[in-house]
Amino acid sequence: MSRPPRRKNAEGPSQRQLRVAEEIRHVLAMLFERGDFRDPGLAGARITVTEVRASPDLKHMTAFVSGLGKNVPPEQFKALQRAAPFLRHEVAKAVRLRYAPDIHFQPDTALDYAMHISTVMLNNPVVQADLAKPAEEEPEA
Repeated sequence: MSRPPRRKNAEGPSQRQLRVAEEIRHVLAMLFERGDFRDPGLAGARITVTEVRASPDLKHMTAFVSGLGKNVPPEQFKALQRAAPFLRHEVAKAVRLRYAPDIHFQPDTALDYAMHISTVMLNNPVVQADLAKPAEEEPEA
């Protein structure tokens, strides 16, 4: 029995990418919780790993990080990028993969975007008027 052909234009990440990315997110979260960093820029840093996205070949991981309810300060973000080789080594010890993935850090802007929608978009008079319409006026599909 032959295998089905591989999808060239997959619509999203594969199950393996999602599973490996989530495992790496857990390892990074554990490392940040322990706080075993030599870099003084990360001393006492409260960093949360909100999401990790894996490349299709699993050689690159993009970790989205934030502080506790706020952005990571620029000096801590630079220190985090300096600590990437150490974190790569620790991830390679904890997760069995063929290659130790390069870890790239990005600030997580999802909270900022949600706040923007909440404060700016939902307070727009046009949106408020649409939200205030009774359910009877909505057309049925």
